[in-house]
Amino acid sequence: MLNHMGGHGHGHAEPYKVPDYRIYKVEDVPLLQKTQTALKQQGLSDPWLRNEVWRYNTKHFGTTKQRIVELFGRGFKLGFGAFVVTMIATAAYDKAFPPKHGHGHDHH
Repeated sequence: MLNHMGGHGHGHAEPYKVPDYRIYKVEDVPLLQKTQTALKQQGLSDPWLRNEVWRYNTKHFGTTKQRIVELFGRGFKLGFGAFVVTMIATAAYDKAFPPKHGHGHDHH
Protein backbone atom coordinates (compact mmCIF):
# COMPACT_ATOMS: atom_id res chain seq x y z
CA MET A 1 0.00 0.00 0.00
CA LEU A 2 1.45 3.33 -1.05
CA ASN A 3 1.18 6.19 1.37
CA HIS A 4 1.68 9.44 -0.50
CA MET A 5 0.95 12.95 0.63
CA GLY A 6 -2.52 14.10 -0.33
CA GLY A 7 -4.46 11.29 1.30
CA HIS A 8 -3.98 8.56 -1.31
CA GLY A 9 -4.00 5.05 0.10
CA HIS A 10 -6.32 5.99 2.97
CA GLY A 11 -9.59 5.13 1.23
CA HIS A 12 -10.37 8.79 0.51
CA ALA A 13 -11.78 9.94 -2.80
CA GLU A 14 -9.97 12.51 -4.90
CA PRO A 15 -10.66 16.00 -3.53
CA TYR A 16 -11.56 17.26 -7.01
CA LYS A 17 -12.08 16.05 -10.54
CA VAL A 18 -10.13 17.75 -13.29
CA PRO A 19 -12.45 18.18 -16.27
CA ASP A 20 -11.43 16.97 -19.70
CA TYR A 21 -9.79 19.86 -21.55
CA ARG A 22 -11.69 19.00 -24.74
CA ILE A 23 -14.98 20.27 -23.29
CA TYR A 24 -13.68 23.86 -23.46
CA LYS A 25 -13.95 25.34 -26.95
CA VAL A 26 -13.11 28.93 -27.88
CA GLU A 27 -15.88 28.69 -30.49
CA ASP A 28 -18.45 28.48 -27.64
CA VAL A 29 -17.54 31.98 -26.39
CA PRO A 30 -18.13 34.82 -28.88
CA LEU A 31 -15.83 37.26 -27.06
CA LEU A 32 -12.92 34.82 -27.10
CA GLN A 33 -13.69 33.96 -30.71
CA LYS A 34 -13.32 37.67 -31.57
CA THR A 35 -9.98 37.72 -29.74
CA GLN A 36 -8.84 34.65 -31.63
CA THR A 37 -9.88 36.20 -34.97
CA ALA A 38 -8.10 39.48 -34.16
CA LEU A 39 -4.93 37.56 -33.31
CA LYS A 40 -5.13 35.56 -36.55
CA GLN A 41 -5.45 38.79 -38.56
CA GLN A 42 -2.11 39.84 -37.10
CA GLY A 43 -0.53 36.44 -37.77
CA LEU A 44 -0.64 35.49 -34.10
CA SER A 45 -2.32 32.78 -32.06
CA ASP A 46 -2.86 32.09 -28.38
CA PRO A 47 -2.66 28.37 -27.64
CA TRP A 48 -3.78 29.06 -24.06
CA LEU A 49 -6.95 30.99 -24.99
CA ARG A 50 -8.99 27.83 -24.42
CA ASN A 51 -8.00 28.03 -20.75
CA GLU A 52 -10.21 31.11 -20.37
CA VAL A 53 -13.40 29.45 -21.69
CA TRP A 54 -14.49 28.20 -18.25
CA ARG A 55 -14.79 31.80 -17.03
CA TYR A 56 -17.66 32.36 -19.44
CA ASN A 57 -19.59 29.25 -18.35
CA THR A 58 -22.52 30.80 -16.49
CA LYS A 59 -23.67 27.40 -15.22
CA HIS A 60 -20.53 26.91 -13.15
CA PHE A 61 -19.13 30.41 -12.72
CA GLY A 62 -22.30 32.52 -12.77
CA THR A 63 -23.06 35.68 -14.67
CA THR A 64 -21.16 38.91 -14.12
CA LYS A 65 -24.08 40.26 -12.08
CA GLN A 66 -24.18 37.13 -9.90
CA ARG A 67 -20.43 37.35 -9.27
CA ILE A 68 -20.68 41.04 -8.29
CA VAL A 69 -23.62 40.38 -5.94
CA GLU A 70 -21.68 37.51 -4.36
CA LEU A 71 -18.54 39.63 -3.99
CA PHE A 72 -20.28 42.53 -2.27
CA GLY A 73 -22.80 40.34 -0.46
CA ARG A 74 -20.15 38.18 1.13
CA GLY A 75 -19.89 39.17 4.77
CA PHE A 76 -22.47 41.95 4.51
CA LYS A 77 -24.73 40.57 7.27
CA LEU A 78 -21.82 40.14 9.67
CA GLY A 79 -20.40 43.56 8.78
CA PHE A 80 -23.75 45.31 9.19
CA GLY A 81 -24.27 43.52 12.54
CA ALA A 82 -20.87 44.73 13.73
CA PHE A 83 -21.78 48.28 12.62
CA VAL A 84 -25.04 48.20 14.62
CA VAL A 85 -23.29 46.81 17.72
CA THR A 86 -20.61 49.52 17.44
CA MET A 87 -23.24 52.28 17.15
CA ILE A 88 -25.16 50.96 20.18
CA ALA A 89 -21.96 50.58 22.22
CA THR A 90 -20.84 54.11 21.29
CA ALA A 91 -24.22 55.57 22.25
CA ALA A 92 -24.18 53.69 25.57
CA TYR A 93 -20.63 54.84 26.31
CA ASP A 94 -21.48 58.46 25.50
CA LYS A 95 -24.53 58.26 27.78
CA ALA A 96 -22.53 56.70 30.64
CA PHE A 97 -19.58 59.07 30.20
CA PRO A 98 -20.89 62.31 28.69
CA PRO A 99 -18.27 64.35 26.89
CA LYS A 100 -17.07 67.40 28.80
CA HIS A 101 -17.37 70.61 26.85
CA GLY A 102 -15.27 73.70 27.29
CA HIS A 103 -11.82 72.09 27.33
CA GLY A 104 -10.62 74.88 29.57
CA HIS A 105 -11.52 77.69 27.17
CA ASP A 106 -13.37 80.60 28.70
CA HIS A 107 -16.19 81.98 26.64
CA HIS A 108 -17.14 85.62 27.21
